[in-house]
Amino acid sequence: MAIIQLTSDNFEAEVLNSDKPVLVDFYADWCGPCKMMAPVVDQIAEENDDIKVGKINVDDEQDLAAKYGVMSIPTIGFFKGGDIVDKSVGAKPKSELLKMIGK
Repeated sequence: MAIIQLTSDNFEAEVLNSDKPVLVDFYADWCGPCKMMAPVVDQIAEENDDIKVGKINVDDEQDLAAKYGVMSIPTIGFFKGGDIVDKSVGAKPKSELLKMIGK
């Protein structure tokens, strides 16, 4: 499944009102660890049709980052039923992100 670029305009529809759980990658283009996580997040999106995967550029969407307490990046949030149910900060192995989504 393709990764969705999330903004304050589509966040409610794509994440909060999603019928599927959503993995959200809070990142910035200048962030080295974020660049390391990008292929991992891409793989998870490709291999798991039962979840949505989205990315939020924290430089462009500072309000969303603040709302979800993103103080360091990369931060990966896992949303179910419109609520954030798990959060991981920093570069993590794929296996740790899979555990977060129950795989």
